[in-house]
Order: sequence, then C-alpha cells, then structure tokens
Amino acid sequence: MKSFKQYILSVTTLLLLGSCDKDFIEINTNPYAVTEIDPALLFAGAQRTHLGNWTAEHTIVQQFVNPYNQGATLGFNFNEDIDGVSNPKWDQSYPGPIKNMMQAMSLLGEDTERSNLYNMLRIWKAQVFMGLVDAYGDVPYFDAGKAVTEGIFFPAYDDDAVIYEDLRKELTEAVSALNPSADYVAEDLFFGSNSESPSGNASAQVEQWKKLGNSLLLRLGMRYSKIDESKAQAIVTQAFNAGVMTSNADNAYVKYDGTLYTQAENSNLRNFSYFNYAAEPFVNQLKSTNDPRGQYILAVYEDPAAVANDLDPDTELANQYGVPVGVISTDLADPNGPYRGARGGGLDYSQLNIYSVVSPAAPDFWVTYAQTSFLLAEAAHRGWIVGNAQTYYENGVKADLKVYALYPHTNPITDAEIETYLAQDGVAYNSTDALNLINTQYWIANIRNGTEAFANFRRSGFPELSPNLSNNNLQGGFARRLSYPDYEASTNTENYTVASEAIGGDNLLSRVFWDIP
Repeated sequence: MKSFKQYILSVTTLLLLGSCDKDFIEINTNPYAVTEIDPALLFAGAQRTHLGNWTAEHTIVQQFVNPYNQGATLGFNFNEDIDGVSNPKWDQSYPGPIKNMMQAMSLLGEDTERSNLYNMLRIWKAQVFMGLVDAYGDVPYFDAGKAVTEGIFFPAYDDDAVIYEDLRKELTEAVSALNPSADYVAEDLFFGSNSESPSGNASAQVEQWKKLGNSLLLRLGMRYSKIDESKAQAIVTQAFNAGVMTSNADNAYVKYDGTLYTQAENSNLRNFSYFNYAAEPFVNQLKSTNDPRGQYILAVYEDPAAVANDLDPDTELANQYGVPVGVISTDLADPNGPYRGARGGGLDYSQLNIYSVVSPAAPDFWVTYAQTSFLLAEAAHRGWIVGNAQTYYENGVKADLKVYALYPHTNPITDAEIETYLAQDGVAYNSTDALNLINTQYWIANIRNGTEAFANFRRSGFPELSPNLSNNNLQGGFARRLSYPDYEASTNTENYTVASEAIGGDNLLSRVFWDIP
C-alpha cells in the first residue's frame, strides 16, 4: 500500500512539473517589463549632470556659507574634509550620467546610422569627465561605466593629464563628425523638440552642438593657461576658429517647472533654510558695484529658519550683509560680539533668494555664451586670438545679465541698467586690471555652477579672496580639490590606493595637473 501511494505521488508530481514547465516562460515573464531602451532617452537622462553643491564648491569660492559647525554640516567653511560634502560630484556623475552614456554608446555602436546622437554623447561625456577631473584629479576614465558592457566592476584610475588629452581628441572628433544631413535628436534637452530652445531640424541642432562642443574645447584649452601657455593658445585658437557660442540662444541649459521637476540643490536650501547664508565676499562684490543681479540672488527674510513663510523678503542691495567666512554660528549670534547677532530662528545675515536664483524652478546652466565670452576676453587679452578683449568682456556681462529673465519672479534687466553697471568702478573694463575684472565676472556668472566657479578660481587666481583661516588644516591656503568618496577606498581598494599615491595623497591640498602653484 505504501509503495502504491508513493507511485501515485510521483506521477502527480511529474504531471504538475510538466504543467508548470509548459507555462513557465509565460508565467515568469513580466509583460510590462522594459526589455529594450532607446539610447536617446539614456542621453537625455544624462544631460542633467552635477553642477556643484552649495556646501562644497560654492563654499570654497566664498559665494555661500554654512556657519553651523555640526558634524556633517562642518565642511569647507571650517576647512574640514567631510566625505558627504565631497561626494555629490562623484555620486551624481558615475552612477547615472556616465553609465547611461556608456550604455547608449554601446547600444548604438560606432557605425550607427544615428551618428549625431552618438557624437552628442561623446561631447557630453567629455563635459562630465572634465568636471570630474577638475574636482578630483585622477579618476576612472577608460574603464569607467563598463560594468554592464564589459564586466569591469573595479575600474582603474587614469592620470588626469592623460584624460584631458583624450577629452581634447573626443571633442575635436565628435564636433567634426556631426552631420547636418543625418539624424535629428528630438530627445535632446538643450535643443531638441521639448527644450526651451528647440532647433527644429538636424541642421540647426548640429550647428548648436558644434558651438557647444567648441565652447567646451575653449574651456578645456584655458585650463592649461598656468601649466603650458603655448598649448593653451593652440587649443583655444582651434576652438575659436572652429566656432564657439555667439548668443544666449546657444546656451546649454534645462529649465524646471518647480513642482513636478525641481532643482534639488535649491529645494534643499528652501526646506532647510537654517543653513542657507550668502558669503561676505560675494555679497560685498554685488553691493560695491550696485549689481542689478543682486536683488535676484540675495534676500533678507523675517525668519532665516523659515524662509518659505516670507513671501516678500527684503532684496534691497543696501540691506544685504554676508556671513564672514570661517566664523562659527555661536560667535555670529552672540549679541555682545562683533557680528550682527541672531534674528528669528537663525542669524541676522543675507540668504540666497529662494524665489529667483535659488528657486526650485530655476534653470541649470552648463555651458553659456557669457562663460564663453569671458574666456574669449581673457584669450584676447593674452593675445591668443583676434578680437577686442573689452568687447568680449562686455558681451559676457550683457549676456549674463540678460539671462536673468529666465529665472522665476524677475523683471528683465534693461539695456540702460546694463550700461550703468558696465560704467561702475570695479566693473568698467581697463587692460591693467583685465584678468581680475574678467574672472571676477566669471565668478558671478557661475553662481549656480560651482564646478566651473571652483575650477576657474584655481586656474586664474581671481577673484582675489582671502583664505579661510578658521584653522590651519589647509596651511593658510584654499582647498585645491575634493576628496574621493570613502567607499572607493573600501570597494575599489587597489585602484584607489594607486590613484591616491599618484596625486600626492587623497586630501584637499593635492592638486589636479593643470593647477600648479
């Protein structure tokens, strides 16, 4: 009897297994799963790359201050190497944009019929890696983003100077390969169908991407100005002759609606306004020159700890006061001390304007005509390109002031206001002080591009800021780079160790190759 039961059980099991195997694939396949993806969508997702965060790059160049010495918020205002402050540039470049672009390029292949998409990917990948090199020095490059395509899970770090050489090659080749008779990339966030400045056809889109690629090449060339002037001149001349941006219509930017799609860094300042303060050197620059952008950058709120409750903050430039760099909040709040003291739940100092430049609906600008004009002004001043340095400089100022019309709750800055500003002491062009004037304006123009503000400050040495002397962690100087994420030391240990030794140590004082003392 027992063996008969076992026989019945065995037959039943076999029948059930046969039945399950028959429908196994259908049962275990999600009919709604994404099994294929358009590389153009990966490209669009990768265009919104990291621009720097307020408590890192913007703090180093003294545009922003978090004066609260509280563990993770300590950061660069107190010359401290806090992992969470240095990480965003890395975390928002590799896991998303780089991997997306590498996968998209792998799906397309070099011989793809969608050649414009392929070469736009190459140009934008170069932009992302330029920012990574500028921030950290040696980084994974040739093996980066190849975990899925080639099974490289622990990429080696490459020499930053070697990466820059390849970026020059990539930009040059990709710009040259763009074809006005080839594919139109509708998904392009900068100049595609749903962008703020739709090009409408492949020919117009290619023209704008050529200008974008050449403007990036100009930026790359200027990085060599301290280390190799002849090389800088050669690259700058190449980019200039090939054709860079010529108006604000060429700007590479994305605008947010502030509700469904928001600028995350700005949203944090709005939601955690307790830590949101403008730095004294930046405020003083805007005040001393009666800068018409100031009202859209700075604001005084009734309660600094609840800025969203104040719908009409004070934006008069005369009433703005920046937080001194490197001073702790308890000293700033002391009613008997030398500072302005407390106000509401915070400090009696200016904060950033959450309704305009720091609105969740503010646009992000990666490469602009204003930036490009200032770089051309410096190149012309150095005699590297033809043209009048003053004209390039004034074009840059005008372009940046005009672009403020894209920010929420602003009125267009008029031509009369611009001319008045250009005549101000500290703004009016003169060849003797040209480098200071040009690069100070570059600093202002990059109020929301901390990556570029930090890089150009190290390259040019302007504006002339005083080092943060809250302690001697930086030996009386400035941070020269961001540190690698701590998790790289534990997960990619061998490659991290080699890279750290190669750059002179994973610390804030090691320098990227173009930043010589």
